Amino acid sequence: MLKRIKFTTVPVQDQGRALEFYTKKLGLKVFTDQTMGDSRWIELQVPGAETLVVLFKEANHTPGKMPAAVFVADNVQATYEELKAKGVEFQQPPKKEHWGEHAILKDSEGNLVLVGTA
Repeated sequence: MLKRIKFTTVPVQDQGRALEFYTKKLGLKVFTDQTMGDSRWIELQVPGAETLVVLFKEANHTPGKMPAAVFVADNVQATYEELKAKGVEFQQPPKKEHWGEHAILKDSEGNLVLVGTA
């Protein structure tokens, strides 16, 4: 039987630039960073989480219209303010809906990333 999700991938054009963004700006920790052919296998971890985020090199990456990743924050407004202060670009500031609060940012590769409540 299935037990859990081990990792999910976020497509990126430049793995080095994406690694810096996800670690320095979003605070993820490097779990694995090793060579894999002409690219790298980079797994990142949100402190305390089991599921890993893999920065997967995609040569002709075109960001999609749907979020590439969704993260949970205890306080979306405070997280928004903290990330804005670090220079993170947001497509949508915090917005409250009947199902919770969320904000949408753009990563270094143009991917949308949603930060919301659980």
